[in-house]
Amino acid sequence: MSAQPTVRLPAAERRAALVEAALRVFSEGSYAGATTAEIAREAGVSEPILYRHFGSKRQLYFACLDDAWSRVRSRIEEQLEAQGAAEGWRAMGPATLREIKVLVPSLWMQAITEAGEDAEIRRHVRRHMGEVHAFFADVLRRVQAEGGIEPDRNPEAEAWIFVAGSLLVSIADRLGGPLRPEDFEAIKRERVRWLTGEA
Repeated sequence: MSAQPTVRLPAAERRAALVEAALRVFSEGSYAGATTAEIAREAGVSEPILYRHFGSKRQLYFACLDDAWSRVRSRIEEQLEAQGAAEGWRAMGPATLREIKVLVPSLWMQAITEAGEDAEIRRHVRRHMGEVHAFFADVLRRVQAEGGIEPDRNPEAEAWIFVAGSLLVSIADRLGGPLRPEDFEAIKRERVRWLTGEA
């Protein structure tokens, strides 16, 4: 049986479709376990077409990480713009939080296992995590300026706690525990109580 002919897309659209397919493959499996052949099949193209856009699985992974974060960041910025920092921060929806706390950190964790052997992955993920931290520290400073967070709370430290919490959610998601949804709800309530000073 002959393969269906590949639809010819403009380069930017093809690249975006490859990133989407790779995100599905990486999020359902792992960086180490994923192959470019599997990603190409998921995207409905041949491996040579994939390699025309990305020189390696590593480059494709970097594009996935950057794309996933760009989407999450845009969604948060839109919400903060529409509602103001203090209200937008509190009203962040479950879909956005899931992407922040599962998809992006899951991609980090997959790469961290490779980072000991791959200096390029180490540099990229370190820079990326720093960028995510800087963004959330800035969001928390804006929320604080609007009175949504107690003035003596440290946005830099709190942003690192948020990053660490995101990794914890991703670990629980991958392992199917040990923390349950109600545990995360309790942690979230405590963090909000601490940040806002509410009883």
